Amino acid sequence: MDDKTGAAVKFPPPLIFIFWILIGFGLQRVIPVEMIQIDGIQYFGIFLIIFAFSMAITASVSIKRAKTSLEPWKPTSTIISSGVFAYSRNPIYTAFCIVPLGLGILQNNLWIVASLIPTAISLYFLAIKKEEIYLEKKFGKGYLDYKNKVKRWM
Repeated sequence: MDDKTGAAVKFPPPLIFIFWILIGFGLQRVIPVEMIQIDGIQYFGIFLIIFAFSMAITASVSIKRAKTSLEPWKPTSTIISSGVFAYSRNPIYTAFCIVPLGLGILQNNLWIVASLIPTAISLYFLAIKKEEIYLEKKFGKGYLDYKNKVKRWM
């Protein structure tokens, strides 16, 4: 396999996540929708945000230690199946979906919470699907075994 471009993902995944959160903030300004307030719920929002960033940082460190590329448009040299990758094939993308949930709870903004749906769908079609095709071609049975053992999200 000629491997110069990686999964050929054209749009940086972090921008997908940021785009949909900004849409959520914008919609809240135009059509305010508040959630039911529960005492102390904002602490759960903070917990989710910290959990998500911890997961993303841990995954990034694992990628760096494995000496492979974090950027999906660059070639991948190995399948990482330990650490957070033993629980999710896409821990960074999972984190990108957990952050809006936590941020929306923290901000009492249902639009931001709801943004996790288009975030997950966009990530799937613009990044994950291309990455999985690339990894299946590059690693064959090794990746298929990993894919059958570990869930995409969590």
